[in-house]
Order: sequence, then structure tokens, then C-alpha cells
Amino acid sequence: MKWPKARQVAGGGMLVGIGALVGAMLTSAPGDAAIQPLTKAALPGTQAQVSAPAAPVLAKADSAITTPEQAGYAIKSVMTIDGPLGHGNYYWDESNAPATGPMLITVDLAAQTLSVFRDGHEIGVAVILYGTPEKPTPLGAFPITQKDADHVSNLYDAPMPYMMRLTNDGVAIHGSDVEWGYGTRGCIGVPTAFAKLLFEQVKLGDVVIITNGQRINVGDAVAGV
Repeated sequence: MKWPKARQVAGGGMLVGIGALVGAMLTSAPGDAAIQPLTKAALPGTQAQVSAPAAPVLAKADSAITTPEQAGYAIKSVMTIDGPLGHGNYYWDESNAPATGPMLITVDLAAQTLSVFRDGHEIGVAVILYGTPEKPTPLGAFPITQKDADHVSNLYDAPMPYMMRLTNDGVAIHGSDVEWGYGTRGCIGVPTAFAKLLFEQVKLGDVVIITNGQRINVGDAVAGV
């Protein structure tokens, strides 16, 4: 089994990718991209076919900033995790974060992980499922436009518990059985228990940033979030 490389290499110190905020707000979609068991799906870690956007999605705040608005979203701490994460595993620890604060979710397809930040402190991390080359997960920054704890896909008649919609064509974060060798129709699948925790933390408009290997470090800031 191949472990998600970001946490394996970093020993709990590497941050998942973070990108620039997409300017336009997205609206809810008529269809849903549900998790589907795919016997010939690309294994996690083989997402090289994902098309990159024309411009880099990673945008650190400029060092010459003078106002909080220019400073962007500062990354203050990441969780320390002993050993690599496996599929179906997640960590959740709010002890180093304030009780309230702006939320940010980052997804790194190359690292196969999703991270949750509150006020710049990482409070959760999970291994994910994501799209296949035929139906890839899009890259960019997306506000959450809909939440539904008991959602069922109207395209695939499949449950999508704790669904948090990201795109007009149905890409969402939602609970799933995260197992090695499975892919999605573009959605981001996380363990259902983790999805519930995340669902309870985020609100409509909170930003989810999806990259394919771009990362920043503690002490950096993300412009536009």
C-alpha cells in the first residue's frame, strides 16, 4: 500500500496545498457527482492527468502588505501526526485552535489529503478519495454553496452524507467509505465521521482550495481568502 506522501514525507509537519480565491461565487447545481466504486479507477496518487488551470492556483500574500485585508489568511500551525495516514483514517484535534475564527479547507490531490483550518490552525486532516482521469476533481478555490446532511445524488441515486457543494455541476465534499483503489465522479470523499465534524464547523461561503501538489508553509499567508 502506498501511503499519502505529504504526511509520510513530512512526519506531521508538511502542509497540504493552498491556492488563490476564485472571484465568482458559485450557485447550487441540478446534479450531483456521487462516489462510485470503480473497479478500474486510477489508484490514489496517479492523478497526473488532472489538467492544471491556466494560471497557478497558489498565491501567497505579498511581503510588502500593510493591512489585514492584504495579509490574507495566515497559516499559524499544523497538527503533528505520528506516522503515515492510511485510507479511512483521519485526525481531529481542536486543542491548539481558538473556539471561533475564519475557516479554510485545503485539498491536495497529490498528497491525497484534506486539511481543515480554524483561525489559521489546522484542526483536522483526512485521507481522501477523488476523481479519476475520466472525471477529474477540479482545481481552484470554491466557496461552499450548499449543505445537506442527508443528501442523495439525483444523478446516481447514491447517498452523499454531510454533503458540502462546491461546483455547479455537482462536485462536493461528502462522507464516504474511503478505501484504496476507489475513485469518484469528481467529488472529494472523506470518512463519514470526519465529514460530520467538518459539516458542523463550516458555513456557506467558506472557501475550499484544491491543488495538485502546491504547498505553503506555516507563517505564510494566502491572499484573497
